[in-house]
Amino acid sequence: MKLGVNIDHIAVLREARKINDPSPIDALPICKLSGADQITIHLREDRRHIQDRDASDIIRLSLLPVNLECAIAPEIIDIVCSLNPHRATIVPEKREEVTTEGGLALEENFNALKEAILKLQENDIEVSLFIDPSIKSVELSKDLGVQWVEFHTGKYANIYAMLYGGLANSNHCIKELDLPKSELETMLSDELENIKTVAKLASSIDLKVAAGHGLNYQNVTEIAKIPQIEELNIGQSIIARSVFTGLEQAIKDMIVCVKDNI
Repeated sequence: MKLGVNIDHIAVLREARKINDPSPIDALPICKLSGADQITIHLREDRRHIQDRDASDIIRLSLLPVNLECAIAPEIIDIVCSLNPHRATIVPEKREEVTTEGGLALEENFNALKEAILKLQENDIEVSLFIDPSIKSVELSKDLGVQWVEFHTGKYANIYAMLYGGLANSNHCIKELDLPKSELETMLSDELENIKTVAKLASSIDLKVAAGHGLNYQNVTEIAKIPQIEELNIGQSIIARSVFTGLEQAIKDMIVCVKDNI
């Protein structure tokens, strides 16, 4: 199991004050020395955190492979091709969202995705699709010819947070999941089984499998136990913990959760 550390939230903090620090560049050697396997960043169309120069410098300076998340907007795909990261993960974007709310709408965007994927692959960039954990999404991803899929684990994470994470009693309560404990327990079990099923399917048709979104120190273990999942990309929870422990320790703590409980 590999761990990709998403360092977007370092840039979020910097952009909150529109100053020069903290710089995501400073995280690169710490991630490497702490045992991370990959750097993940998202170059959004609205540039709300990672900027073009960040992306260029990170890809140029990182001693770890860089997974660059991006939308299918042609101007973004052109930038990704020019930067030549190890991998491009195509994700959906909405300007009004706080974070990526779900997987790609593959069927509705099939032709645009196919065009973007071919362009990236022509530039020797490995391609992954950020998808909802469903059989149809896996099958469409295979049809699109990518090497990887990354399952959006937001539903699993949200149910877990409402059940065990104190979210039910907070200002951020998810109204549609404000349900009895027994019902949430069943939903959590069902979603975990669903992720296991689609991971097996993806692996059986020669797609490499990653997962991410909402994963943290409390909920990641069961996802990490799924043998077909080769990689987890985790950001917010690591950066949040680093405020108190430092980034090195926060990454090492996550590695224990991800790699020592398999």
